[in-house]
Amino acid sequence: MILAVLNNKGGVGKTTTAVNLAAALARGSRRVLLVDLDSQGSASLSLGVQRTELEPSIAEVLLGGEAAAPLIRSTQVKGLDLLTGSMALANVDLALAEEEGRENRLREALEPLRSHYSTILLDCPPSLSLLPVNALLAADRFLVPVTPQYLALEGLVNLMEAVDKVQQGFGGGASLLGFLLTMVDYRARVTSEIVKILREHYPDQVLKTEVRVNVRLAEAPSFGKTILDYDGRSSGAEAYRKLAREIQQKLKGVIGV
Repeated sequence: MILAVLNNKGGVGKTTTAVNLAAALARGSRRVLLVDLDSQGSASLSLGVQRTELEPSIAEVLLGGEAAAPLIRSTQVKGLDLLTGSMALANVDLALAEEEGRENRLREALEPLRSHYSTILLDCPPSLSLLPVNALLAADRFLVPVTPQYLALEGLVNLMEAVDKVQQGFGGGASLLGFLLTMVDYRARVTSEIVKILREHYPDQVLKTEVRVNVRLAEAPSFGKTILDYDGRSSGAEAYRKLAREIQQKLKGVIGV
């Protein structure tokens, strides 16, 4: 399965989700590949890659036509491999503007890797530019992290409309796996109300798992570790283990997961 983690809004825990979900899935004796599609390389940095060591990255595949397999790196997490992101990705839209089939570059690059991994996760930049479009067309499903804020509902409506236009325009693409509530803080009075609204509006789409605000979860990337390795007993670690189980159960019998 190829799963894209995306939201056109930043600061919603997208990279945190991609990294820690990948680690949780890999803990289940599965081979997992995380593809960092963000020019900031945040997912790669979160897994301990130094900023000076981000290249060669997925940019060489998308822009230079190189094969993806030789650029894959192992990580400190058993079973989890990585294709790094780098600043070169910031030029993708401009560099490929006149290229025919530019929206399918990622799908074509990942196709030979499908048989080697049980799951390939795509960490997308916060936009719906060419890279997230590539991710939508390469993936089987997409997961949307969302924070329980007043503007979240409107943001989801706009996002889903944009995704629908992409799918109609290119005649296919990933289908929604679900919305994941992140940075949930029930100490704020409005949180319960907003969570209730989101669950009522999207009763079948909002996942049961919630990732609550957790200091250890925020600290882990600065140590180049997933939350499972940084503090496996924290609430953040348990949330991502639970998310991995929920996703596997949700996809059972739908895709060969």
